[in-house]
Amino acid sequence: MKTILSGIQPSGTLHLGNYFGAMRQHLAHQELGDAYYFIANYHALTSVTDGKALWQNTLNITLDYLALGLDPNKATFFAQSGVPNHAVLSWILGTLCPVSLMEKGVSYKDKIAAGLSPNIGLFTYPVLQAADILIYQADLVPVGADQKQNLEIARDLAAKFNHNYGEEVFKQPEPLILEDVAVIPGRDGRKMSKSYDNTIGIFEEGKALKKKVMSIQTDSKELEEAKDPDSCNVFALIKLFAGEEKKAEIAAAYRAGGYGYGHAKNALLTLINEKFEPYREKRKELEKRPDYILDVLEEGAKKAQAKTNPFVDKVLTITGLRAPKL
Repeated sequence: MKTILSGIQPSGTLHLGNYFGAMRQHLAHQELGDAYYFIANYHALTSVTDGKALWQNTLNITLDYLALGLDPNKATFFAQSGVPNHAVLSWILGTLCPVSLMEKGVSYKDKIAAGLSPNIGLFTYPVLQAADILIYQADLVPVGADQKQNLEIARDLAAKFNHNYGEEVFKQPEPLILEDVAVIPGRDGRKMSKSYDNTIGIFEEGKALKKKVMSIQTDSKELEEAKDPDSCNVFALIKLFAGEEKKAEIAAAYRAGGYGYGHAKNALLTLINEKFEPYREKRKELEKRPDYILDVLEEGAKKAQAKTNPFVDKVLTITGLRAPKL
């Protein structure tokens, strides 16, 4: 049985970009093998400095996953901080990592350009991410295309450890990428991201949801003019929800003229509500069971710690940080 590993940051409310870029894969892949999914709250410290908010985000994400169909009996779900082995292995890998490897990080450069503080945690983020992946000896790692470089860094560090210590300790994990999912556009056309404040929340509803959908930026073409669906932010989101027949129908309406962006936004709003309404109701029910949410995180952390203990013990012994077994 293959081991599958992925994480998600609790840096704010989860949005459509999170769902189509990662969560949807996680939910599908819990059926494929021994799946470990974690809330990357160590990583979130690079941008979140409000402890109460970070913990609430952690609980909210747990609610989101459970409402969307994650089964704790099929996938091990936990908070990263509940498994101290992640931080231990991160330090060990960091001692092998060239500074030049971090300086090549595209994700780091993008985040600095977006206004995040250039702290050491953000700079060495890929090392902790490598530890997250390698500690489970994962075979498959579901990642977005924009995270593929970080997986390559994990592979590089695994190879360097194996070479330096003369043993094949670390596996070489493979990325599991959905090729048919492009970058999910936000309301301003850039990648949907909390950093850009351009998101649409998965569980938003009513007036708040409608206001966000109606604020999606478009060009200034008049109602009667023909429009290009392939260059439209609204249609890019419609494609994520609609079946082939519906997509073709709306695309034809764009090209024929007499179909305004208001029509397209209303169509998108309807599709979002149809998709997520059942999950919204399930989430509201789960909110009434806070002890259950905490139990899911606690039990998941225990399973993950037990899974990683033998491997970390081996690494500590090989590196001389623990006495060799006789």
